[in-house]
Amino acid sequence: MLKKNNSVLKLIKSKVSLAPMAGITDYVLRSLVRKYSTTALLTTEMISSEFLAQNVQTEITKLDDNHHPIAYQICGHKPDLMKFSAQYLTQYADMIDINMGCPVNKVVKGQDGCALMKNPELAADLVKAVKEGTDKPVSVKFRLGYTQDDMNYVEFGQKMQEAGAAFITIHARTRSQFYAGNADWAKIKLLKDNIDVPVFANGDITSIDTAVECLEKSHADGIAIGRGVLGDPTLIYRIEHYFNTGERMQAPDIIEKLDIMKLHLDEEIKLRGEKVAIKFFRKFYPYYIAGIRNASKIRGVLVLEEDYNKILEYINYIKKENNKILIS
Repeated sequence: MLKKNNSVLKLIKSKVSLAPMAGITDYVLRSLVRKYSTTALLTTEMISSEFLAQNVQTEITKLDDNHHPIAYQICGHKPDLMKFSAQYLTQYADMIDINMGCPVNKVVKGQDGCALMKNPELAADLVKAVKEGTDKPVSVKFRLGYTQDDMNYVEFGQKMQEAGAAFITIHARTRSQFYAGNADWAKIKLLKDNIDVPVFANGDITSIDTAVECLEKSHADGIAIGRGVLGDPTLIYRIEHYFNTGERMQAPDIIEKLDIMKLHLDEEIKLRGEKVAIKFFRKFYPYYIAGIRNASKIRGVLVLEEDYNKILEYINYIKKENNKILIS
């Protein structure tokens, strides 16, 4: 049950949100998710407060009117820069989210991301600084702890709430795990039992069944889906629909996924220009074509291709070959 904080209750109209992913949840992917889900909370990719202080004109802030509700996620360890970032992003955001969960080496070495879980006092100061910079709700995303031997997520969550965080998303792994092993959703229940603000669970949610299991084990107020939307931007909407109606909508078949893939690529080209977008898009091919015949061979060809028309030829070839399987 969601408690207290009316501003967050008004904002969060869905039990499902799009989790932030660096270099992934850009304007185009957010728009694709919103094409299907009108209510899920979207979150931008992580924005460095150091970068933003020097580059206030950036494509990362781009949004459409229908993107709301949306959280802009910032990272950093300097309260003054985090406050500035919050002030600047308030004009776009419905919520300002602070990244305290990124496990990547270059981030934690800079004292950002999950490194903040080793410094709760500084983390609390960052929440207070961001609150000073915005009149929007402030949220925090973190993990179970930095290592398996130091799972301080309950005490850390309490401290973030005391500092002014109105919403928490927790990835059910430690930093030392990165994305290995299984997310331990059951541990989230202890956090939920010890704070009053809404908690969304994150990690390994890739289907309706895993969404249901996660909520049952975590007792969280909702779920945040990251990697699960790769290759299937409809997932969030299909899970929302199940939560609201009990009806299971079918996942896109191979042909539908290829159509979505082409739309995704076309929109990236509109945003970035053809040459840059085609290289940027290479990371998405494995997810869209997963499970098809000769997927690894086709992926190997696509990631090297720089000619848009040749890519379209490959997409049409894959459609024809897999359509034979579907109708046989």
